[in-house]
Amino acid sequence: MAPLVWLITGCSSGFGAQLVHSAVARGDKVIETGRNAATKLKHLEGTGAAIVDLDVSLPEADVKRIVDEAVKIYGKIDVLVNNAGYGINDDYRKLFNVNVFGALSVTRAVLPYMRAQQSGTIAFVGSMYAWWAPALLSVYGAAKGALRAIAESLAAEVAPFNIRAIDFEPGFFKTPLTDMAKIAQYAPTAQPVDAYAGHRAAMGGLAQALIGNERGDVKKGVELMVDVIRGEGSASGRKIPQRLPIGEDAVRVVEGTCKNALKVIDVWRDDVVGTTDRDGFEGEKDYEAIVKGPDAQV
Repeated sequence: MAPLVWLITGCSSGFGAQLVHSAVARGDKVIETGRNAATKLKHLEGTGAAIVDLDVSLPEADVKRIVDEAVKIYGKIDVLVNNAGYGINDDYRKLFNVNVFGALSVTRAVLPYMRAQQSGTIAFVGSMYAWWAPALLSVYGAAKGALRAIAESLAAEVAPFNIRAIDFEPGFFKTPLTDMAKIAQYAPTAQPVDAYAGHRAAMGGLAQALIGNERGDVKKGVELMVDVIRGEGSASGRKIPQRLPIGEDAVRVVEGTCKNALKVIDVWRDDVVGTTDRDGFEGEKDYEAIVKGPDAQV
């Protein structure tokens, strides 16, 4: 396989930094990006990857301008990984602006190049929280759920151009996102609502038990992602799926959510199937393909 050119957002630490190392180790070329790149990406200077300062929360026109300049480095982009994101933050608009709208801005900037070359892969680093958002994590879960929906629709939209889209949905991995110092740094600053003191105590206890005992190894998780994108290792010969949970805990969450959804349907089927049809409805016709279940692409 000829070397691929990657553009990766949010490379300062965690999955982003490891993606740089793993892609370069496979012989690929990498454009690593992040805010305040001169300082926050300095530790990656020895990788051989190109470094570009990119804050994905900038206005879309600015993001496009920066991406256009980044493309000139190697002349193309084969793989885009939308990894930049915020975790817990009381500024829910900022969280969405980075996790969702930022990913859309970068994707929209890269797509014209991929369409022109009739190839490419767009990956999103989502989360199992797209399937299960516990108390106090509604906005974060909503943002990751948005990425899941975007990836699914995008995959259908770009398939005619030989472009693929996938949302990786990791479980718990040991990254700065679960570092207590980081959590404290980005903890909500608003006055807490007394009514939710019980929720805060319960979630705080769970966080304390989790920190340092995360199941996932970032390097192993990223190597799997790179295998999927490159079609190597365990992914050799397999069609890339639209969504892929990463880690046993993520698999349990997805399985549990789907099983619970099917149980609800079984209990309510007689009440929700057919009882709300419009009088005179003659059945699904041309749009039947839209309302059927999506292609699993396995």
